Amino acid sequence: MYFAALLARTEDGWEASDTELDDVETLSDLADLAREASPDEDTVLVLIEQEDSWFGVVRIDGEEDPRIFVSDASAAARSSYGEILLTDELLGRDPGDADDLDALDLDGTEDGDAEDDDGDGAESAGPAEAVPHGPVGDAGILDDLGVGEKELKSLSSDALTEIAESLGASEVLETVR
Repeated sequence: MYFAALLARTEDGWEASDTELDDVETLSDLADLAREASPDEDTVLVLIEQEDSWFGVVRIDGEEDPRIFVSDASAAARSSYGEILLTDELLGRDPGDADDLDALDLDGTEDGDAEDDDGDGAESAGPAEAVPHGPVGDAGILDDLGVGEKELKSLSSDALTEIAESLGASEVLETVR
């Protein structure tokens, strides 16, 4: 089960709205959705969680590029919403690396390579295994809002509620939950 909400900072404090991510296919789509929530180009946070498996925070400040933090990249990689956040740049890969479908031959191997590259009878690790376990992204994403890097990395279950409490936005977040 997923939960996603937008928190937009305004002159009067934080405003929350739940958001439907069904039409969001890329990080750019997500950033556009967040910018629509704040016509004054104030800070907007997109908070996404999948039960106790992982959570993500995307921060959009006006027209700047989105900043992203994901609590567990390997868990998020198994989620369609997580895949939106796990960009090549965030994972430190060159665009089009091993997960490029155009590089696959009809037999499912990359560039015509044999299925068993290392000779031990087991197939080599694919792109899904290349996603690191644990947090990725900008852990300092909320530093200026009162949630430090160390605190953000230590959050697990109920992380979005704890983040909202630190921001002084727990009541508005609960109204959309």
